[in-house]
Amino acid sequence: MDKIFDNTQVAFSLKSDSELDRAYFLFKLIDNEPLVRIGTAVTNFALKAHLPVEGLIRASVFDHFCGGVSEDDCMPVMKKMFTKGVCSVLDYSVEGKEDEHQFDAAMKKTLKIIEFAKFNDAIPFAVFKPTGFGRLDLYTKLGNKDPLNFEEHQEWDRVVARYEAVCKLAFEKDVALLIDAEESWMQDAADELVTKMMQKYNKEKAIIFNTIQLYRWDRLDFLKKLHEQAKLQGFYIGMKLVRGAYMEKENQRAEEKGYKTPICASKEESDKMYDDTVAYMLDNINQMAVFAGTHNELSSYKLMQLMAEKGLSNNDYRIWFGQLYGMSDNISYNLAANGYNVAKYLPFGPVRDVMPYLIRRAEENTSVAGQTSRELMLIKKERERRKLQDD
Repeated sequence: MDKIFDNTQVAFSLKSDSELDRAYFLFKLIDNEPLVRIGTAVTNFALKAHLPVEGLIRASVFDHFCGGVSEDDCMPVMKKMFTKGVCSVLDYSVEGKEDEHQFDAAMKKTLKIIEFAKFNDAIPFAVFKPTGFGRLDLYTKLGNKDPLNFEEHQEWDRVVARYEAVCKLAFEKDVALLIDAEESWMQDAADELVTKMMQKYNKEKAIIFNTIQLYRWDRLDFLKKLHEQAKLQGFYIGMKLVRGAYMEKENQRAEEKGYKTPICASKEESDKMYDDTVAYMLDNINQMAVFAGTHNELSSYKLMQLMAEKGLSNNDYRIWFGQLYGMSDNISYNLAANGYNVAKYLPFGPVRDVMPYLIRRAEENTSVAGQTSRELMLIKKERERRKLQDD
């Protein structure tokens, strides 16, 4: 298979020279771990002290990794990407809010996005995080099978009602809904709830998608058990596959509490787990739909190869590739140029509220070996290509 991901002209066709320069500058910063730590601390301090830094953040890191402060604000970015065949997953990326008012606000935002997506081909999916709809500690308690008191039972009923509201609307409007995965200790309760939604709404095709993090060694087994259940009960499985975003936290907690870490022993094992799960889903594609969320070029090539071997068309509606906005444009735009289904996660929200998400992005980029240097190398290559063209 041709190395299509090396084509920087296609990858950066939407970026002006100044946007390319900004991307180079940002990834240069992210490539330096001490600078990321200092930058994070300074940013947190500035926001807490209410210093006027939002304009600076907006013009730099925010606009590179986010679509805007509201859905309407994201429209120009979405339209622009869609001219190249790249769709958007509007992701309301406000994190760490833990009260009923905020949970209801997140639900209303998700309902609004589903309505918005219904009439917009550029938005094939809506998305939410389980902890956007309920407290992490409540999921954890349920996952541990600890008894809930009366107030907690009522609280959980409200969480279930929020899931029900968005899943029902997604089904009625025929808009696929991605439900993200989070920390392993809260995930069992979320999985159980999402499976109930699949049983109810995925009778004819996959509308509701759960997420599995394949740096966990138990997730392919989880999928196989779910598949047995789906065959027996007659529903389709929608699954977003990612490697995972909480590795350090997971390992640290396992060590502190003295249980076996849920994380694979090495990156190679995680990569194998990811590719084996993709292969399993493609072997059973008649009962499944896959959203392959990955910035890994090799995994993307392997999925393309499997599709070709199985005689599946590039734009088979059951198979999507996904990347984050501001990253891996060489994968997203080159896949789209070759007719594959591609959607970028497009985070949005007030600058101040989206900062925890952005900080996590920067920290993840420093910890993923080779990711930032690959971005830098491609940007450099494109800058040089443009320079030669202008000479």
